[in-house]
Amino acid sequence: MNKIVYDWEHSRPFNDFSGYFKKQFSERVQKIAVDAGFTCPNRDGSKAKGGCTYCNNDTFNPFYCSPKKTITEQLKEGIAFFSPKYKAQKYIAYFQAYTNTYSDIESLKKMYLEALSVKGVIGLSIATRPDCVDNDILDFLQELAEKYYIALEYGIESCNNETLKNINRGHTFEESVEALNMSANRGLHVGVHYILGLPGDSRNEMLEHAKMLSQLPFETLKLHQLQIIKKTVMAKQFIDNTEMFELFTSEEYIEFVVKFVELLNPKIIIERFISESPADLLIAPKWGGIKNFEIVSKIEKHFIAQNTWQGRLYKS
Repeated sequence: MNKIVYDWEHSRPFNDFSGYFKKQFSERVQKIAVDAGFTCPNRDGSKAKGGCTYCNNDTFNPFYCSPKKTITEQLKEGIAFFSPKYKAQKYIAYFQAYTNTYSDIESLKKMYLEALSVKGVIGLSIATRPDCVDNDILDFLQELAEKYYIALEYGIESCNNETLKNINRGHTFEESVEALNMSANRGLHVGVHYILGLPGDSRNEMLEHAKMLSQLPFETLKLHQLQIIKKTVMAKQFIDNTEMFELFTSEEYIEFVVKFVELLNPKIIIERFISESPADLLIAPKWGGIKNFEIVSKIEKHFIAQNTWQGRLYKS
């Protein structure tokens, strides 16, 4: 059999988000995070308390984010921080902390429209859970999408219901599928978050999850390696019962991600391969201070060395 050779010179071996994003806009666009004071149904007691066992929102809230400030104030401070770095750019308001559709529709309308009224903001990116959307919310976002760039990011995290239960997510994989189907064909840019390495998900099972995800209607994928963060339930679990975790070394992760992405639908745009938490909050795994871009570079080189690419083993 002749060896297949991929055209590395003219494209990357995976469907790259940065390239996709540049095609969407004629100028630079920067996400500005917003903390609008939301909570989650697995925090406030409506489904559970304590939140996801791995979650500490301090790992990704920038300095200007605080629910004590208005949405407008947060966006203007974020814009003031980023604008000196680039001569011309637009902004997307990123509703990131907790579950950003977890409110009544009128409150959501007010918050989203306030963000879109800030000068330079051309769209929204909304992080949420699959059990916290309904047709009223999606209908409104569909209306906004006629004029603005509207991204809706669902935290699916695993395709294994037992794993979802053990990490206190409070929803099932079936609810994730339902939410994605409800969100399809509305002009929204729908994304999925998935964590590699959750306790209960074996590495073989995660490869099967790549196949399952590939059949679902979404556009972008954010992959995260499991990280044990201070001030979380999982941090205590890790100390008390370390053997329940099978954390990746950086070398293992690079090899595994390539295997995972080989199975992915080639149309899925990979927005992120890893997460990078503040060093003062990270318990494990510690990869020696390797930055996101360095890991991505190593992943790309491993694709090339293995003469493989996203979707090489994908079957529709």
